[in-house]
Amino acid sequence: MSQVDEYVDGFVAAVPNANRQAYIKHARDAAVVFKQYGALGLVECWGDDVPEGDVTSFPLAVQCRADETVIFSWVVWPSREVRDQAMPRIMEDPRLSEQSNPMPFDGKRLIYGGFKVVVSE
Repeated sequence: MSQVDEYVDGFVAAVPNANRQAYIKHARDAAVVFKQYGALGLVECWGDDVPEGDVTSFPLAVQCRADETVIFSWVVWPSREVRDQAMPRIMEDPRLSEQSNPMPFDGKRLIYGGFKVVVSE
């Protein structure tokens, strides 16, 4: 069971299928940085059964193209306070610069948000 103040950042994006290995490397390299700044853990998922909807769906939300796959990921933090203090430092960390660790997907179609954990069984 989680602590009451755990916090989660969630992400959904469309990644070109040709960039799957680059995405995995990008995620692993970023995980090291996030954990150094206080993240408890990260999970990265490559879409396997992600149906397209008529009104709403993950593929529609990120404008997923035929040669792309939806990814779903999250970062667990001990609290929002830890996350809020860490994020500016993470964004400035040279290991995550576009030169060191370029995003292998269109960041304009990335959906993200922060969530307060209310149930964790």
